[in-house]
Amino acid sequence: MKSCRADIGAGGGRADRPVGLRLLDLAERLRAGLFPARFSVWTPYLYLLPATLITGILAIGLVEMAETSLHVLNRATFRLDPAYTTANYTAVFAKPVYLHIMLKTGLAALLVTGFTLLLAFPYAYHLVRTPHHRLRRFLLIALFLPFLLGQVIRAYGWLIVLGKQGLLNAALELIGLGPVSLIYTYSGVVLGLVQYMLPFAVLLLAPALTAIPHEVELASHSLGATPWRTFRHIVLPLARPGLVAAGVVVFTLTVTDFAMPEIMGGGANDFIANAIYDAFFQLSDAGMGAALGIVLTVFASLIVAVAFLLVGVAALGHGAQQKPRVRP
Repeated sequence: MKSCRADIGAGGGRADRPVGLRLLDLAERLRAGLFPARFSVWTPYLYLLPATLITGILAIGLVEMAETSLHVLNRATFRLDPAYTTANYTAVFAKPVYLHIMLKTGLAALLVTGFTLLLAFPYAYHLVRTPHHRLRRFLLIALFLPFLLGQVIRAYGWLIVLGKQGLLNAALELIGLGPVSLIYTYSGVVLGLVQYMLPFAVLLLAPALTAIPHEVELASHSLGATPWRTFRHIVLPLARPGLVAAGVVVFTLTVTDFAMPEIMGGGANDFIANAIYDAFFQLSDAGMGAALGIVLTVFASLIVAVAFLLVGVAALGHGAQQKPRVRP
């Protein structure tokens, strides 16, 4: 028996191994040759290299945009003047049209974030806690199905549903409420964005709720707490990392969204991204478009920074063990 083991250990049984395992052995030997063990300390940095390169390219683009924003368009030649000036930023905060667009964008982002979290939390909770496999499968399919359709297709779908002859007005006419105009309105844009952001929020909330042991909720019920008190004092505090992460992602995606306001807004409910597009491609004013882009970037970055300062970056780790506060 010992001799057989020695033969296998020396490679005597390799010819009988499956092809897949032999290919894995070959790949392991190649990896060991290319990356010796003494270089293993650099392996994590190699994994970070692609993301670092992409981030660096984006940073270079932002620097170039910031430089472009300091040049004013010459209306005589339709070229940017070489002189540096902050006139574009002065115009952004002085012209009522841009202030109105920024206020409208910020309000929509707040509304979409609030409504999305309000709808996504019970969806994610039932997805994680339901004991029925068929219901969980249905919730998963309903969650991932919107990702198969682009945002533009979903926006045009909402136009069909909310149009004057759409499904909603047809249903309202059956009960005698008459037609309602929701397309090309601010509320229609908010509705479309909530539907678009819902899957993202659920995917961010589900890991946070999965990390909460179900035994903690059962212990709370056994000690006489009502479902509402259990949710308020245990589930909600422990799910805070997921709520913050989902809120930040939904808010930033809404602030920077272009397609939904463009299609469902009808040109009368533009967001900052639409104003940037118009400045670049309709007015041919790259300086103003770049200034609006920098303002949008700074605004979104400040929101993320404030969220991190309020809850702490470490609190966003879903895997971190958290202890609920015990209240007498």
